[in-house]
Amino acid sequence: MVATDSPPVRVEARLDAPLSRWLWLVKWILVIPHWIVLCLLWVAFVLLTVVAFFAILFTGRYPRAIFDFNLGVLRWSWRVSYYSYGALGTDRYPPFSLGEHPEYPATLDITPPKQLSRGLVLVKWWLLAIPQYLVVATFVGGFHEGWGGGGLIALLTLYAGVALAVTATYPAGIFDLLVGMNRWVLRVAAYAALMTDVYPPFRLDQGGTEPVPGAVGRPGP
Repeated sequence: MVATDSPPVRVEARLDAPLSRWLWLVKWILVIPHWIVLCLLWVAFVLLTVVAFFAILFTGRYPRAIFDFNLGVLRWSWRVSYYSYGALGTDRYPPFSLGEHPEYPATLDITPPKQLSRGLVLVKWWLLAIPQYLVVATFVGGFHEGWGGGGLIALLTLYAGVALAVTATYPAGIFDLLVGMNRWVLRVAAYAALMTDVYPPFRLDQGGTEPVPGAVGRPGP
């Protein structure tokens, strides 16, 4: 295990209140512009990650401009997911931005690595991450910019939406669980995108606040 003051990937969320009882039914329409833009951004994300792969392989460093762009895509995707069917945790419309936006109730930050393993980059995004991909697949059931469809996240979000419609209250336990699963997904996304060598922990850290354990994870072999 690697002891660190804080995890390299930090995912936090605040549940807005009050939430509309019925807005969640039409958010799929409202986020269409975001999904269109994110489709293009994710194409760039994948291509730039390939460039970063070779940069790490030869220099051990992740180009900072690419890192900032890819982090921005993950932030944007998390905000859209949190607003829509990854959590329904806010009715505040997500900004069209790659920036940080700490005032938005869903935030993501990744510590830029000073140095990355040149050998680990060859295997971590496919071989070492396979167990993580299996877990993430149960959460998202697939992938699009929202996160996906048919997984546990979608089912629990639907439950939260129905609870909102019936009781005007978001179940606190469901919120904590949803943020925990989204946190796991984003940790794996950052690892698979080569943005950290710290292996994502097999641990469901629930709740809106990022825990700061004494040991966050372990580097891959």
